[in-house]
Amino acid sequence: MSFTGIVKNELSKLEIEKLEMISELSAILKNNAEIDKSIKITIENSSVARHIFNVFKELYNISPKITVRKGYNYKKGYIYILEITKKVDIIVKDLSLDKNIPDDYIIDDDVLTRVYLRGVFIASGSINDPKKSRYHLEFLVDNLEYANFVKDKLNLYDLNSKVIKKDSKYMIYVKEAEKIGDFLRMINAISALLYFEDIRIYRDHKNMTNRLNNCEQANVDKVIETATNQVKDIELIEKYIGLDALDDKTRTVALYRMKYNDASLLELSNIISVETNTPITKSGIHHRFNKIKVIASKIRSKDIR
Repeated sequence: MSFTGIVKNELSKLEIEKLEMISELSAILKNNAEIDKSIKITIENSSVARHIFNVFKELYNISPKITVRKGYNYKKGYIYILEITKKVDIIVKDLSLDKNIPDDYIIDDDVLTRVYLRGVFIASGSINDPKKSRYHLEFLVDNLEYANFVKDKLNLYDLNSKVIKKDSKYMIYVKEAEKIGDFLRMINAISALLYFEDIRIYRDHKNMTNRLNNCEQANVDKVIETATNQVKDIELIEKYIGLDALDDKTRTVALYRMKYNDASLLELSNIISVETNTPITKSGIHHRFNKIKVIASKIRSKDIR
């Protein structure tokens, strides 16, 4: 089962109050129902289908007719079609389905807003498994006005959702891992949230480790490149004018660089300080290598022969 299916399974098993049922069912039918003389809801998740069946029974004392079909388009599972032929007008009005944007009482407070968004996800949402691919949460809806309505409700919770057109529909999507975790928490998908956060933390730690390793390797490469250039400068000076042309402190640094040609400046300063019993800082080492670089540059430009 996909991660989306796992999340919807968990949501379908939550216990909710009657007022919450109205908000959730309104969102589900708005995004996944054909309404004419009857109401038809097509669901691929058996647990969700059972949940919707029970909600209709609880709210309206109606038992929807259920038809089960084999999945199409190479899908291996089953499709569950729930059909309601009684009290259709009452249900449509009661759930504010005769309007593009639901009436205020459907989302009257924070709890009902969260439940409504949970219903939108059950009907039209999907979420990538964080273990297998990039972080992505989306909802597909029929028109732009409603898409902006859903986006605005999501962003009440600082989820940074956005809307784009996708074929003949509109997609509301969230890309940031932290925000997707917040959404799962908001709709009370706690088991899915714990799984998602475990994977997110693992991936973040792995990415951080890789970045640190790359940074460390880059620093090592830089140290080697710098030391190699310093050795070349010293060899050039020794060839053309001799190291005796350098002052004592600079000559000492040059000789130690030739001896320890892969040491960093900090390591070199520690070695010289210990072996000569004369303290020298990393900054002092750097200053003397700048002198060596200037002399070598002059030799290369033929200012010194």
